[in-house]
Amino acid sequence: MFSETKSISLSDLKHAANTKDGYEIMLSGQGTGFFVPFQVLEAAVAIDSERFLLFLTDDTPYEEVLNISLMHMNKGILETISLGGAYLTGTFSELHVLPEAVEFSFIGDTTWKVEVTEQPFLRFPFVGDPRGVSRSMGLTHHLRISADPVPARADGRR
Repeated sequence: MFSETKSISLSDLKHAANTKDGYEIMLSGQGTGFFVPFQVLEAAVAIDSERFLLFLTDDTPYEEVLNISLMHMNKGILETISLGGAYLTGTFSELHVLPEAVEFSFIGDTTWKVEVTEQPFLRFPFVGDPRGVSRSMGLTHHLRISADPVPARADGRR
């Protein structure tokens, strides 16, 4: 069952020695050895004792992108999806943790919903995600994202 947690944070200083360059994910003040290239943790949701859903931004005015990462305590970052785009700005708000999903607002008058699957699922690239969502290439994924209503186009049409 999902629950919001305050035990996850990011390190204060960028870890320069790591080739991935990023901020270390901290659990109860202790380093996990896993790094993300984003500097602001907007929220963290515990899925179970080993998996966490992290909502991260770069604190970039007028081009904010929300990055949603699934972290496993033994395997690291399993997947990251990004929401947003060039010249779009959003504010992460209205987080609602449901028993099997998380809903929130970010861009426009849209409620976004993220679900985490127990096992990876097959998904064809470029098919099925709402407008404004990007994710790494691959055929298997852990995160499903939906939007209600569908995000508006640049001209305001849905």
